[in-house]
Amino acid sequence: MQPLPLLHNATIDLLKTSKNLLAFSGGGDSTALFFLLLEQNIPFDIAHVNYQTREQSDVEEAYAKKLADTYNKQLFTFTCKLENANFEHSARKERYTFFENIIQEHGYNSLLSAHHLNDKLEWFLMQLTRGAGLVELLGMQEIEEREHYTMIRPLLHVNKKTLQAYLENYKITYFTDESNTSFKHVRNQFRHHYANPLIENYEEGIAKSFRYMEEDAKRLLPHQATRIKDLFLLPKDEDDLINIRHIDKIVKLLGILLSKAQRDEILKTKSCVVGGKIAVCFEEKMILIAPYLKQAMDKKFKERCRQARIPSKIRSYLFTSHIDLSALRLDHTL
Repeated sequence: MQPLPLLHNATIDLLKTSKNLLAFSGGGDSTALFFLLLEQNIPFDIAHVNYQTREQSDVEEAYAKKLADTYNKQLFTFTCKLENANFEHSARKERYTFFENIIQEHGYNSLLSAHHLNDKLEWFLMQLTRGAGLVELLGMQEIEEREHYTMIRPLLHVNKKTLQAYLENYKITYFTDESNTSFKHVRNQFRHHYANPLIENYEEGIAKSFRYMEEDAKRLLPHQATRIKDLFLLPKDEDDLINIRHIDKIVKLLGILLSKAQRDEILKTKSCVVGGKIAVCFEEKMILIAPYLKQAMDKKFKERCRQARIPSKIRSYLFTSHIDLSALRLDHTL
């Protein structure tokens, strides 16, 4: 099988020096990525989630096992049964918890996802109709740093049609999830009616526009937060739209994707706990972000925090992480 020029050279070089875990469903996208990685001699193992929602769910898991055995890959599987209510949200949460546990337990550096150009445009259009800024519109990136690993989407510049042609040309087995064609899911409506036709007719211009917007987004996010373990100190901007974009990136790094309601709550309260896990607190010149913990602290430490004007929601993390309070200096800009 001859390799096709689908992956960026820089991404190939990165993957060849990383310990990679591929999120594998057995669908066309992840199956295409599986074989493209093989062609480039990129090392990887695979993780598969069986939601038991369809008759072919077990067949897809068996296919993952067959590929793992054939190509000497380690396979991690997880079976779960979810309620139909808010299934997509619950499935994503279970899926990423599973992936992240594997990454930490087995020392993987990168999680590979088979998102492609059609997916990127679909996300863009959905955010556009909901009301979003540039950073939120762009959404997924090819290389994205998370708390314990790097998220890599090697096919993000490739359209769905090219992947389908690749699979058909080499007669590669894959499975089709019928739920992806059901219009009861809003994302499928966007995909069928808007994203796919636009890619079909204007792919080159769309890809170019994404590149331009990504460069613009970098210019819009000039400030760098100071990180001390998992405590982030972010210089506060006069514009809360800029502040929330920075906060969004940092909270994502800590494992949470902010909803619009959560963004609104952060800007309204200026001091809150997101998802019960991450504290975000505004001070006069600084925004503090850290894991939210409930930990008993001695009176001496509490008093030092009070004198240093450390927000109460942040203090337990500082205490358990043994962070030197003198390093924070909230009364000064960084």
